[in-house]
Amino acid sequence: MSECDKEIIKKGLSLLEDKNYEEACKVFAEAEKFYSEQKSDEGISLALSLLAVSKYFFDKSNYSEILKILTEASFMAEYSKNGTARLVNEFVRGTVYFGEGINDVALLHYNNAKNIALEYGDELSLMGYVLTRIKQLKGGTRFSSSVSSDPLISLVKIGRSISAVTDIDVLLKVIAEETRIAIQADRCTVFLLDKEKDELWSKVALGLDSQEIRFPADKGLAGYVVKTGEPLNIPDAYNDPRFNPDVDKETGYKTKTILCLPIKNNNKEIIGAFQVLNKKGGEFTKGDEDLLVAIGGSASIALENAQLFEQQKELYKEQKELFESFINTLAASIDARDKITAGHSGRVKLYSMLLVDELGCDVKFKELVEKAAILHDIGKIGIRDTVLQKEGKLTPEEYKHIQEHVQITHNILDKIYMSDDFKQITEIACSHHEKYDGTGYYRHLQGEQIPYGGRILAVSDVFDAITSRRHYRDKMPIQNVIDILLEGKNKHFDGNLVDTFLKISADKIIKVFLTENHHCFKDDDREILSRYNLKDIHDFIVNENADDNQKHIAELFNFYYSGNITESEGA
Repeated sequence: MSECDKEIIKKGLSLLEDKNYEEACKVFAEAEKFYSEQKSDEGISLALSLLAVSKYFFDKSNYSEILKILTEASFMAEYSKNGTARLVNEFVRGTVYFGEGINDVALLHYNNAKNIALEYGDELSLMGYVLTRIKQLKGGTRFSSSVSSDPLISLVKIGRSISAVTDIDVLLKVIAEETRIAIQADRCTVFLLDKEKDELWSKVALGLDSQEIRFPADKGLAGYVVKTGEPLNIPDAYNDPRFNPDVDKETGYKTKTILCLPIKNNNKEIIGAFQVLNKKGGEFTKGDEDLLVAIGGSASIALENAQLFEQQKELYKEQKELFESFINTLAASIDARDKITAGHSGRVKLYSMLLVDELGCDVKFKELVEKAAILHDIGKIGIRDTVLQKEGKLTPEEYKHIQEHVQITHNILDKIYMSDDFKQITEIACSHHEKYDGTGYYRHLQGEQIPYGGRILAVSDVFDAITSRRHYRDKMPIQNVIDILLEGKNKHFDGNLVDTFLKISADKIIKVFLTENHHCFKDDDREILSRYNLKDIHDFIVNENADDNQKHIAELFNFYYSGNITESEGA
């Protein structure tokens, strides 16, 4: 969905924030119609979810109708495989159940929303709302259509446009600027307490270049209020012994009045400090102190949410790296046992990634197919060595035994406790030998019963198998390889996927071939072959009337395909 298309969603969100629920209903109804015409599953889901919450706030007696809308939105979100659509749907479901007092279900949906935001990103900057709702539920706070006090709403509105809630540095700047405006001061710095290092730090110094400031937590005015918990309201900085004028001397700035207060979280723990300079039109008042306390209470939620988000992102990153290391190790174990087809899973992954890119699939689906490709032959670990490592043709009994590897793949992966996404990986991996006409194995699935990712692997798997050299046979001529793909359309393979695979540019295919023989690809040759695809190469070879240029292109492709390249030729 383009930024232009999202304008209607942003308009509706603005109406929601202003509590103009009737108009928001109209806008999201229009949005649903617009996205239906555009055939955008993601847009339809977003519009329906937001229409549901607008209707709920406008008239809670529509509860049953709203649940129907949310169910339809949920279906469209899952169908679109779009993280933002799923995030919004889970957030709205949580809101409706919270409003109805069904708090345990509400908490479940809010946690789902949080996890989706961590995995897919937070395009609409909803994390501030989500984490605040979770805190409210856990703290026993009753539902209100407003997430929190006006200062937090102000911060989240600004955060929506610049993703402040998920970026701690930006959030510090937003809070400082918002505070400066609210207090009517010249400058504001927000310091955070680093408990491990016992330091105060910030990247905010309005009016100066932004850079990280760090100093011991017991130094300066900010350090004083952090250690004592006492506010400081200094009407004349240069007549107060606690003020250090050296910074003014270095910068040329003239500090006159100072208001410095600790920032406390909901547990009354000090997590940082505000330092506000030079009240416009006079001195800081008791009202300014009270306002800063109110802003600090709200800002602390946003700051802790942002810090938590960063921590969870790092944890998710570590878990993802561990998971990828785990599956790569599994794949390597097969290469170690089956020297004949070593490297096969890696090349199937590369071909599948080329096909997914050519199809224009989203990043999340690409990741699922990538993992499934790496793991698709893991079941061979259960095949006897005498069969797995046999040189030459298998007997019918041996062939039947080796077919068991896909069911073993399913059984192995199904025992690994992972997310719903991993279950999709399992289904994709174990369906790469299914055939479009239903004659494949092991479940004899047919057509679109076969997972889309499994149909992609089927094309990549066969292509690599017959284009790879074995010590007991050479590669199949490329025209024969492509004939097999074409003859297998809507029989062995999904015909649309074959057509798309043959549109992949020849240079990209060559790069995968070269991972097997480790030869070089001349830049000039790469540029020439990038203008043609596999179907072109096939046509040039089989066409008896091909011109000299077409023959040259086919010969150039076969030069690299054969792998019979000397170091001097490939250099």
